[in-house]
Amino acid sequence: MKTQQLRPKRPPRWLLRTPDPDAPARLFLFPYSGCGASMYQAWPRRIGAIDVCLIQPPARQNRIAEPHYGTYENMARDLVEYLRPHLDRPFAFFGHCGGALPGVEVTRQLAAAGLPLPERVFVSGQVAPHDGPFSRLFDLGRDGLRTELGHIITALGGEPSGPLVEMGLEVLANDLEANRQYSPGRITVPSGVTAIGWSEDTEIPTKLMGGWPDVSADCRSVELNGDHFAFLSAPEALLAEIRRDLGTVTGAPAEREQVV
Repeated sequence: MKTQQLRPKRPPRWLLRTPDPDAPARLFLFPYSGCGASMYQAWPRRIGAIDVCLIQPPARQNRIAEPHYGTYENMARDLVEYLRPHLDRPFAFFGHCGGALPGVEVTRQLAAAGLPLPERVFVSGQVAPHDGPFSRLFDLGRDGLRTELGHIITALGGEPSGPLVEMGLEVLANDLEANRQYSPGRITVPSGVTAIGWSEDTEIPTKLMGGWPDVSADCRSVELNGDHFAFLSAPEALLAEIRRDLGTVTGAPAEREQVV
């Protein structure tokens, strides 16, 4: 009788697409709470010479069958291991709102492990770790979150149908719980931080982002025109800030104008 051999489990794939091996620098994008990596569909494949790499956490989209990571610390631990071979050139992290703090935690764990560090951590529309957790969504019940998820899907250009909303509801609730649990107090990271606020953001007004200079000795703050979802369309003003702070490591000239 022939014994059936079990296939080895495929390792989790934390990146939606394979990084370009010829790119001189990489920018890793963390998705917003309740969303997957495809939320960055409007972003270019490259920003100048910078390769745009989309991080895909478990429990959503092509990783829907996998359990949620639970906490940012757990997420960072697994991501640090996965990213090791991709940290062989200058890189940076970008995240907006619930996607910003994972980049901070990954940076902390990279530093603790003595691994390469990001040239820059771009945090958009989020308070500093010691000023949180902070989100209007924490006070919403499931019905309120269901409505909020419909708004997010609409902002992404989709149609908030019942099945699509219900599928994402658990992911959103778990992502928010991870945000709520992340309370590391006053921390510092050895990388530079660019704190990006948005002029019409009523979720996280720029005035609430004043704590970021305490997180990094090299912190630059900027306010761009737009609302809480403006980052989704990769506005030129935002890309200019990324080129300004990361483009120099690729040999591209720095963009020194202040965009407001």
